[in-house]
Amino acid sequence: MTRFPPRRLVTAGRPYPGAGRVLTNANVWSPCGEWLVYDTRSDPAGDTFDGTRIDRVHVRTGAVETLYTSQNQAKCGVVTCHPRAAYVLFILGPEHPDAAWTYGPARRRGVYSRVGDAAHIDGRNLTPPFTPGALRGGSHVHMVHPRGRLVSFTYDDHILTELPPDTPGADLNQRNVAVAEFGNMVGVPRTHPRNHFGGAFSVVVTRTVNAPTPGSDEISRAYEEAWVGASRTLAFQGDLVTADGATIAEAFAVDLPDDLTAPGDGPLEGTPTRRPAPPRGTVQRRLTDTTGHRYPGLSGPRHWLRSDPAGRRVGCLMRDADGIVQFCTVSPHGGDVRKVTSNPHPVVSSFTWHPDGERVAFVMDGSVCLTDTTTGVTTRLMPPEPGLRPEACVVSPTGEWVAFVRTIDGVNQLGVVGTA
Repeated sequence: MTRFPPRRLVTAGRPYPGAGRVLTNANVWSPCGEWLVYDTRSDPAGDTFDGTRIDRVHVRTGAVETLYTSQNQAKCGVVTCHPRAAYVLFILGPEHPDAAWTYGPARRRGVYSRVGDAAHIDGRNLTPPFTPGALRGGSHVHMVHPRGRLVSFTYDDHILTELPPDTPGADLNQRNVAVAEFGNMVGVPRTHPRNHFGGAFSVVVTRTVNAPTPGSDEISRAYEEAWVGASRTLAFQGDLVTADGATIAEAFAVDLPDDLTAPGDGPLEGTPTRRPAPPRGTVQRRLTDTTGHRYPGLSGPRHWLRSDPAGRRVGCLMRDADGIVQFCTVSPHGGDVRKVTSNPHPVVSSFTWHPDGERVAFVMDGSVCLTDTTTGVTTRLMPPEPGLRPEACVVSPTGEWVAFVRTIDGVNQLGVVGTA
């Protein structure tokens, strides 16, 4: 009889009437490894942005604490933890929303909070002249660098969404990756009711084009990023067009300069028709080329690229020759993709690395699993159970637990399973 590590649900019932629980794909553990942070969006997948509270639960006692409650009809969600300090970061939607400014990808903001308060991460200026260090739209999924000073997120530009589609020479609004650096607050003029200051200096760091040249490394979208170890490099997914006209996702990287405040070949703040340009010295490069594979491109469930703690390998998901989604790695310097797993069942969730840098956790065939990336051997940590969610499977900072989400009677419950 198979013996599994200890596991348990740490929540029960609904947080409060009409609410649910949603875990972000990574950084959901407090630095001590004792608390899980989550938001209270009502539907299991989190597709409806209607949460009004950021909560945390103690994984040993089940005690629940509310860290933030939104005000003035604003909604909040997609919460992550700072790896070194008692902060959480999350998306905050518009306060006093109206017909001209409802929640959307280009109309949300990143905030950080201790308990009860919230301060802006990315500043916003919607009226020319725009402000260097502030952006003009909305940010999403805020991930703090291991050393705590930088924050990465994806960005959508409100100014470009408002342009007529036939505006000559204008950039399209395409999702990009941006970075905020704490230590340099950004003041913004009150020339628009939705302007606000930034608690950090924010810049777009990836470069997209309206229509990528087929067969080139140009991309139309940059997203699902991750810090590469403790370096100033981000790995991300980029959508390109193959020589035969298909759009696929490949792994890319962007190397950041030491100084994010120096303009490159365009204004950091953008123009009325052009998106904010990356800082001087930013280098974007392609990591994978899967165009010769039977199933080209990254694929499988929605997932964020994730680096091992030492920054030696970047993990991703793609289909093998039989069409089964497997866990793979690539060097952050580029090169051949290594297929780590050869399982008969596909990976069906996002993944995270164990702090030992050798194992990764994900959901497969109804079980939370742990794979040894040296041998490729995958071990079930639990018997198959119905209702495991694909959004999050997150190893704790201590390596003791893997957090997962299971939908029971239409409500998400948070659980943990031991790694040994």
